Amino acid sequence: MNGLNRNTLRFTYFFFITLISYRLAAQPDGEALFKTNCAVCHSTGDNKVIGPGLKGITGQREMDWLIKWTKSSQTLIKAGDAEAVRVFNENNKIVMPDQPLTDEEIIAVFHYVDEAAKKVAETPVVTPSVATESEQTGNNIRLPLIIILVVLFAFFLILNATRKKLKQAYLLKEGEQLPEPLSVKQACIKWIKGNKKLIAILIIIFAVWGSVKGWYTLADIGIQQGYEPDQPIKFSHKLHAGTNQIDCQYCHSSAAKGRNSGIPSANVCMNCHRFIQEGPTTGKEEIAKIYAALDYDPNTGTYGPNQKPIQWVQVHNLPDLAYFNHSQHVTVGKIACQTCHGPVEEMDVLYQYSPLTMGWCVDCHRNTEVKMEGNHYYDNYHKYLIDKEGAEAKLTVDKIGGLECARCHY
Repeated sequence: MNGLNRNTLRFTYFFFITLISYRLAAQPDGEALFKTNCAVCHSTGDNKVIGPGLKGITGQREMDWLIKWTKSSQTLIKAGDAEAVRVFNENNKIVMPDQPLTDEEIIAVFHYVDEAAKKVAETPVVTPSVATESEQTGNNIRLPLIIILVVLFAFFLILNATRKKLKQAYLLKEGEQLPEPLSVKQACIKWIKGNKKLIAILIIIFAVWGSVKGWYTLADIGIQQGYEPDQPIKFSHKLHAGTNQIDCQYCHSSAAKGRNSGIPSANVCMNCHRFIQEGPTTGKEEIAKIYAALDYDPNTGTYGPNQKPIQWVQVHNLPDLAYFNHSQHVTVGKIACQTCHGPVEEMDVLYQYSPLTMGWCVDCHRNTEVKMEGNHYYDNYHKYLIDKEGAEAKLTVDKIGGLECARCHY
């Protein structure tokens, strides 16, 4: 009997534990439901995407009404609900799709919206410092260094004056006549005559230093590595290509088809920014510049007649005497964009990563192997190289004419 009671108690215990676990697991995830069903059209803040922002919505309308609206907005509108008709008209009569959610799931979604709004309100605003850490470190070092140099110069003047006084005292003691004071010009000539070897060494050092400095100065003419111009719109490649993982060719579509990679038109931007009206770092300020260029009203979703092009500043420039074809490298050569443009997905502000010199291009052609997978055009040539140079022979670009002058200069 005691064994039966123990088994009954165990069964009852596990039954309730299982039931409680099930109930906890069955609690709807408001954040996941919002991101899956709502985030395409709504934000948890004030900004409008396709539909209005949902911040404070639970304080404006009853939850029962929100549940009915979410499940089927058109049912409420057709039933003549005054609030539903007003909301429908205020949002340009854009139909909200019916959502196949339970009452508990809808309540969880609006609970998440309220919590998200609270988190934004509670997040402290961080005021950027005037100077960066490196600038502050430089300022901290610079002032003591200046003080040390001033002290050393004053010490030198004192020692020099003391030396002259001691020399004069010695001459007077020995009964010798003090020399006539020299002018600055006479003193310089006397010093030069007395230090001819030192002067010759200084002239040689200066000539060598000037030649080397001049050589590198001339060699850098036309090289703009590190060039980072200010753009009319603060477009972050780190956000778009890095965080959001947008493929380079979505915006620069002609890179795979033509000579130039092309600058995307503002209409390409609007594929996303018709709905995304606020950025995570710059807010609405920069996206508003796209709207201004297209004369677009985000509230009505209409375009005006006063459109104007965005004056982007070109970052990468090749001289007219050099020919470069993007499609030849991207499509045929299967070269990644980062090979020439660097880690663009990490750049907030785009800059010229590579030197783009002839020597840099030539080295690349010497080291880059031809992509032969699926391209039988080079099979026989590769077999010829193996027969001639051995099994380790590599088919690099320089072996198929990559170093011929006329390939890049015409």
